[in-house]
Amino acid sequence: MTHHYLFFLFFLVPALVFGQKPRARDIGIPFTGTPGKFNAITDVRGVEVGYSTIISGQGKNVRGKGPIRTGVTAILPRGKHNNPVYANWYALNGNGEMTGTTWITESGFLETPIMLTNTNSVGVVRDAVTKWFVKTGWHKDDFWFAYPVVAETYDGFLNDIYGFHVKESNAFEALNTAATGSLKEGNVGGGTGMLTLGFKGGTGTASRVVQVGDSTYTVGVLVQSNFGKRRNFTIAGVPVGKELKDTLEYKFNAAPSYRQEGDGSIIVVVATDAPVLPHQLKRIAARVPIGMGLVGGRGENGSGDIFIAFSTANQTAFQRKDFVKVEQLPNDLIDPLFDATVQAVEEAIINAMVAAETMEGINGNTVYKLPQQAVLRILRKYQRIK
Repeated sequence: MTHHYLFFLFFLVPALVFGQKPRARDIGIPFTGTPGKFNAITDVRGVEVGYSTIISGQGKNVRGKGPIRTGVTAILPRGKHNNPVYANWYALNGNGEMTGTTWITESGFLETPIMLTNTNSVGVVRDAVTKWFVKTGWHKDDFWFAYPVVAETYDGFLNDIYGFHVKESNAFEALNTAATGSLKEGNVGGGTGMLTLGFKGGTGTASRVVQVGDSTYTVGVLVQSNFGKRRNFTIAGVPVGKELKDTLEYKFNAAPSYRQEGDGSIIVVVATDAPVLPHQLKRIAARVPIGMGLVGGRGENGSGDIFIAFSTANQTAFQRKDFVKVEQLPNDLIDPLFDATVQAVEEAIINAMVAAETMEGINGNTVYKLPQQAVLRILRKYQRIK
């Protein structure tokens, strides 16, 4: 057994232990910072994630029949337990949708799960969440209101998006199967039909563990990645997209004439167990674009880049009648959380690309997987890895 083989096995161990395909770190892509146990948003205690993935058909698009390449992702901040969390949100570019944000800004609380899907399925998923509340007894009172948070990215280059294939049952599946632990990435859930920086994208996640004074906190990120121009694609400061400009160019046999490179969107969900308040969570969400920028994001005109951050600390903060005391991290100590957010966003996007497989969708439109060995050769060329 050669030293090279032993080195490869060393990187594969984390993936094999948790039953996942190799992730970006496992194949040797370098990142800054210390990840949590699963290197996922679920490293923040209590956070659960579930998926519903719909893949069927091939060939010419027949509206209402397919091909179908779409799904739903559910993120539950405290699992299947109704206890609102402090939250806030930020938009780099608003060519997209995230429902429920008006009340989050006004109240400072996220009172529902966060759902991710395709552009044309926001409505059905929003309605489904409300029905799920009724069905599961999420609210104990007879009279209540809720503004479900549902965000979207556009998968209409691979998916029969005007066939409206996401149903109430898919939202229920994502919610009911939500769990902690390691997560699938790439062509799953709401990220099923997405592309990123000229290659196949989708769902990705990562986390960071940081020390703040005498306390240790976790920041976890989940992305639904569907953005960017290949020529801007960067890994570890290396212009990978320029080096791969003529490699595995995606193929759109049918696309709208107005489409421009970089059209798409990215939704980012940031979770932390640090005791930060809504105004501080706004600041954390506003650092997401820095992580995007490290991989080549520019917030293009045709991209909906919308981010939400929440904290699972202060578990008794949400009250209707009682006064409550809460804990707050001082602003002067918040920088490690900013760093962790930037680092985790960068890695989550690359994780989505490493996990994603080549996908052929409607009318033979094809988006190719990231050529991993070519990427590693380029990183060696620029002396980022040995």
